[in-house]
Amino acid sequence: MSTADTPRPLPELRAAIDAVDQQLLALLNQRAKLAGEVGELKKREGTPVFRPEREAQVIHGLQQANAGPLERGNIAHIWREIMSACRSLESPQRVAYLGPAGTFSEQASLNFFGSSIERVPCTSIDEVFQATTAGRAHYGVVPVENSTEGVVTRSLDLFLNSPLHIVGEVSLLVRHNLLRLSDAVAGVEVVLAHPQALAQCQGWLSLHLPNAERRAVASNAEGARLAATQPAWAGIASERAGAEHGLHIAAHAIQDDAFNRTRFAIVCLPTVLQAPAASGHDCTSLVLSVPNRPGAVHDLLVPLKTHGVSMTRFESRPARSGQWEYYFYIDLDGHPSKPSVAQALQELRGLCAFFKVLGTYPASD
Repeated sequence: MSTADTPRPLPELRAAIDAVDQQLLALLNQRAKLAGEVGELKKREGTPVFRPEREAQVIHGLQQANAGPLERGNIAHIWREIMSACRSLESPQRVAYLGPAGTFSEQASLNFFGSSIERVPCTSIDEVFQATTAGRAHYGVVPVENSTEGVVTRSLDLFLNSPLHIVGEVSLLVRHNLLRLSDAVAGVEVVLAHPQALAQCQGWLSLHLPNAERRAVASNAEGARLAATQPAWAGIASERAGAEHGLHIAAHAIQDDAFNRTRFAIVCLPTVLQAPAASGHDCTSLVLSVPNRPGAVHDLLVPLKTHGVSMTRFESRPARSGQWEYYFYIDLDGHPSKPSVAQALQELRGLCAFFKVLGTYPASD
């Protein structure tokens, strides 16, 4: 073995890492000072502290330039935290989500904003909308779609009349665990979780706990909290929720779909943040209804085909008018600043009895 191939001694490697860490610290403080200067300019100009499209462009650019062993996801996570810490020096962001501590909604909030935020846990999706609308939080994070169970209907219904708009999204890989005071599955009499989690794990529960009562609660973290009060109860929640309440993981990853993901929308008032500028990889969300006549729904597709705009999601919800009318929730690929998207939206508006842009924002990977 040549001298060049001989591994360096551990003390030498540790000293080299310590030296690099000192360089990183100096560079991070330099970045923080520059971010502070940017913050002062933003205050004078009255522009928002948080720019999701700018942060998405920064992370994407770094991922493209990366030539080292770090993976794309690691780069995104590291720089999200760096930007979150620098942003908090300008103005800490208050973020509302479905709580308590340990929920997937909290994790989605941290994945999108980083951990340097003021957390505003809420007891329901309705309260997230209310807190954000009232100004108790700058932003809200709400689940809108699950890869197993489909759309979160309550979120879609609240969007209809809410002044909030969508300025970002985050997709979270959801792994459900059976949590209880002991580390055994045997003896569980009640399983507590959010209705969506119960539905996402129904195959496993039917096979392994067919006689256990399935009890719906406001959140998975609440189910974990309750499971900590009774030896025969178990919750379905994240590992973080289990650690929060001192529970064992009796069974790992019990969701029926191994690739189970939930998509969350980031919402705020337009006075907090206007629609983000184009990032190069954007989504535009709409809700609309059409006159109750033959071919009306088919006609919605014509402007999209004419202008070459892709539709990535199409969901319907009853209008509750008693007339068998529906609202349609549509996601389009692209930003309204793009002429083809702008023209398609203009023609769609002319076809609709009701038309509302829910938001335009950088699409998650």
